[in-house]
Amino acid sequence: MCRGGPARTVRLTARLIRVSEHRQPTPGTSPRESSDPAERWSTLAAEIRHHRDLYYYREPVITDAEFDNLMRELQDLEARHPEAVTGPSPTQEVAQPPVNSPFRNVAHRERMLSLDNVFDIAELREWLERTPADTYLTELKIDGASIDLLYIDGRLDTALTRGDGVTGEDITHNARTIGDIPDQLTGTEDFPVPAVVEIRGEVFITVEDFATMNADRQAEGKKMFANPRNAAAGAMRQKNPEETARRPLRLICHGIGAREGFDPETQHEAYRAIAAWGLPVSPYTRQVHSPDEVVDRVRYWGDHRHDAAHEMDGLVVKVDSLREQERLGATSRAPRWAIAYKYPPEEAMTTVESIRVGIGRTGRATPFAVMTPTYVAGSTVSMATLHNPTEAHRKGVRLGDRAMIRKAGEVIPEVLGPVEEARDGSEREFVFSSLCPECGTPLAPTRDGDADWRCPDTRHCPGQLQNRVNYLAGRGAFDIDALGERAAHDLVASGVLPDEGRLFSLTPEDLMGTGAYTTKSGKLNRAGELLLENLEQVRQVDLWRVITALSIRHVGPTAAKALAATLGSVPAIAQASVGEMAEIDGVGPVIAQSVKDWFSVDWHREIVDAWAEAGVRMEQHVDKSDLPEQTLAGVTVVVTGSLTGYDRTSAKEAVESRGGKAAGSVSKKTDFLVAGEKAGSKLTKAEELGVPVLDEAGFEKLLEEGPEAVR
Repeated sequence: MCRGGPARTVRLTARLIRVSEHRQPTPGTSPRESSDPAERWSTLAAEIRHHRDLYYYREPVITDAEFDNLMRELQDLEARHPEAVTGPSPTQEVAQPPVNSPFRNVAHRERMLSLDNVFDIAELREWLERTPADTYLTELKIDGASIDLLYIDGRLDTALTRGDGVTGEDITHNARTIGDIPDQLTGTEDFPVPAVVEIRGEVFITVEDFATMNADRQAEGKKMFANPRNAAAGAMRQKNPEETARRPLRLICHGIGAREGFDPETQHEAYRAIAAWGLPVSPYTRQVHSPDEVVDRVRYWGDHRHDAAHEMDGLVVKVDSLREQERLGATSRAPRWAIAYKYPPEEAMTTVESIRVGIGRTGRATPFAVMTPTYVAGSTVSMATLHNPTEAHRKGVRLGDRAMIRKAGEVIPEVLGPVEEARDGSEREFVFSSLCPECGTPLAPTRDGDADWRCPDTRHCPGQLQNRVNYLAGRGAFDIDALGERAAHDLVASGVLPDEGRLFSLTPEDLMGTGAYTTKSGKLNRAGELLLENLEQVRQVDLWRVITALSIRHVGPTAAKALAATLGSVPAIAQASVGEMAEIDGVGPVIAQSVKDWFSVDWHREIVDAWAEAGVRMEQHVDKSDLPEQTLAGVTVVVTGSLTGYDRTSAKEAVESRGGKAAGSVSKKTDFLVAGEKAGSKLTKAEELGVPVLDEAGFEKLLEEGPEAVR
């Protein structure tokens, strides 16, 4: 999509970014009023142009949220002090051409504009009130590089960058290497190829392809790309088209410019024509017919922004009627008939104050940065992971660096990398210690070539034990309310809990040796009483929770459920061969070997024996008379959207209790997709793959009668 801010950073797996009714605070910049408005205007204009140049043609050093703040400050300043504007303003410019470009500049047949932004629902509704329409289009704001394709008599004539909106750089040779860009358009009866048409779109790299490309570059010893947008934009401006061809570039078309012999009535019709001619359009675009529906789409994609195949940081809303678009017109930089709703930033720039190493429950040593607290993705963040020593070394983050961090919903914040241009020479190298910070044992990779380093003293390392105790008390395992992180640390540090095996044998007298479970006068407090009550209650939890609580590497709730359902008891799992376990759906050879390795350790088996002696359930108790008919044996079902009779958990249980597999994503192995209200990208993918789609009534019939009843 047309952009007006600096580059977004790399997108990983994330969930749950809520769209707020109010603007969230944005880190990094704040309005700075000068006593001389003209002087402040001049400073802001120069700063914005500098960062815009870095964004389009080099490496950005600020986030797009910080850029947006600068632009909004300039807009506010111009509104309050129009006399301060002493020359051309960035608020009226699309962008600027690069200096010393190796490509020739060519004029667009029709101006190529940017987009104005709104940042909260109130601003969006104000725009909708000013811009009424019978039909709107909502489109994802793709984080890529804009391109303008000119076809004459159906043949690709030129491909241009956006440039300053009036002229762009001629990158035709590079564009011809992109598989999604045909040299010749193909017409249909409904949509014959026009004599002339300019097609606007976005060149991008998918999230999956970006991860693969960077992994390949790392293996080859090459510099890795900071984010998909920069990798795509850089590829489009390569002097050698062979270099462009090496990157997995994709295209989505999102607009039209000049045309002869083609006169659509709506933007939606134009997209249908573009698709018919052989060019890709977005599967996520929707026609809606009221402001409330627009807001619903904004909220939906705020919750599902990581479901798209490509990077996106907002939702674009367009008036669908081209006649209305023409009537509304445009400013010098943006159409009045379109707006971009920008979601709260998932990236921020902050200062690295120190780098430490934490030891996880399986012994993994994880470097993490301690930073100046900054607001990002709905919360204040002061620590972010560097993943492992290999990754920390690759990123080259130094103490004192300005660094880019990212937090996507509930995902742990991570350091993306340093802003090298901001260094002043005072930064200090981070040296990874080869000793465990918790117990002093030498750290090492488990196998040659492993990126992760681990502490091998799994039994006695207090850091590992504390994290295992904290983990087994979590909701995915025993779910012990009275045993939190601080209490787990206290139990281990005080020596009350030498290993997990003693947990269910704890007595009131044992807890008197802790601070978390005693009063100042030395008596057992209410938290201590609750812990003992909790430990009594959770002895009979489902078997899969017990298996999860053992902290076997690679074994989470999904694998634990599969092992429990198939083998039925902890002794049976301990005695099973790797081959037997590997054949279980949801387990596989890696997990099977990890389980076998875990049970081969004497003190691990001692934990199991101690729990069993304390009355913890070690067998799966299933009364088959209570189970419904196994109508879905061997059937994979994906449920998406809102159902009236089921929430996500009950829908999954309904499938699994009938012998089926409740999957979280659509693939060729999916047998049925159940689509409720506001079904999104999973429905689109199911339709693309030809997966049968059921409504709620069809889902209930499937549950009761099986797949043949609904095929």
